[in-house]
Amino acid sequence: MSYIGRQPQIGNFQICDAISVVNNQAAYTMQVGSVNVSPESANHMIVSLNGVMQKPNSSYTIAGAVITFSSNLATGDVIDFIQILGDVLDLGVPSDATVTTAKIVDANVTTAKITDVNVTQGKIANQAINEAKMQISNNPVNGYMLTAQSGNTGGLTWAAAPSGGLEEVDQWRLTSNVTSNTDLTSNLERGDSNGQTYIGTGMSQSSGIFTFPSTGKYMIEAHMYAVSGGGSGDDIRLNTHVTTNNSSYGIVTFCTSDVGDNQATGDSSKFLFDVTDTSNCKVKFSLSGRGDGGSTLYGSSSRNDTYFTFSKLGST
Repeated sequence: MSYIGRQPQIGNFQICDAISVVNNQAAYTMQVGSVNVSPESANHMIVSLNGVMQKPNSSYTIAGAVITFSSNLATGDVIDFIQILGDVLDLGVPSDATVTTAKIVDANVTTAKITDVNVTQGKIANQAINEAKMQISNNPVNGYMLTAQSGNTGGLTWAAAPSGGLEEVDQWRLTSNVTSNTDLTSNLERGDSNGQTYIGTGMSQSSGIFTFPSTGKYMIEAHMYAVSGGGSGDDIRLNTHVTTNNSSYGIVTFCTSDVGDNQATGDSSKFLFDVTDTSNCKVKFSLSGRGDGGSTLYGSSSRNDTYFTFSKLGST
């Protein structure tokens, strides 16, 4: 709305309850709706006595809710009205649903102005939360970040932030020679010589069954060192078996050697395994194909002859 001249000031305008004059009394209590009221000052009032407007701080003064006239009033005097203006420079309490977004300065909306208990899901529109509204970063002090809760329940939880490399890399080896077609159920150890180490939690192993430390996409690498035997059957295979139900295993890849009698050979195989459940997704290894040649799969506890490497490349 436009105005000619100065725009009217907004105050808390109130008319006091009628006051009965008491003979030979100057001081009176001001009330609105039978409740005491205290004006900002004498200058924030309009007072009419006997039809004459009174001058603030001369004809009357105030102290709290009490107005005191400059002389005692007598029977027959009439206090026509007392209007309290409020603070005319103060907007007072806005009416409901009148404060718009444009009226709030961005810099004035601070954490201290927002009570935690008042920020509820019902106060935030779903479509109002987007990437531009959120600034989530790793904390460089404690190395944690926000990530999706397990099972994709829709919430966030704090988890250790990745170091920038692979989360899990582990290497196990065969510690003694194998000369028969069999599952590799024993003589397996994590490499621990000459500074050999691993990253993350690492794999666990029981009777040749390897369990993964967490879900994810893992590269399984098998490397063999073998010497072929004599006779007609001198080939040898190192098989990789996986299961997704902790029961039925299948060969997914193998490395092999088929060279002349009593010749040393090496070979490797790789398989990318999606481990969706650490209780059901597992891996084991076996030796086959020896025939009657007497080939030998070599193992050592001091170096990697036949060994297996497990690397987590990403999330499932």
